[in-house]
Amino acid sequence: MLTVASDIEVLARFGRALADPIRCRILLALREAPAHPAELADTLGISRTRLSNHLACLRDCGLVVAIPDGRRTRYELADERLGRALDDLRAAVVAVETDRTCVDADDKGCC
Repeated sequence: MLTVASDIEVLARFGRALADPIRCRILLALREAPAHPAELADTLGISRTRLSNHLACLRDCGLVVAIPDGRRTRYELADERLGRALDDLRAAVVAVETDRTCVDADDKGCC
């Protein structure tokens, strides 16, 4: 059981980051390779302003870092384990989703 406030805060930050589909897409893109904002905006099909706001959130959550790269800035996951964590989390959610053992899931909209 999680009882240490810092553990709970870390998980809450991770959850906040994953709560938005665009931030999820950014994290998954950076899991593949570091990227510059212009490249990320083009890849994701969003404006640079919108991307900048989401990158700021991800930086504040401690999930991505900005690395100076000459006159530009490159973004990457703050730790390579985050990529594996995203893979593990996605696999676990898919596994739970396909194993719908809750008989009331469809009626209640849960699980």
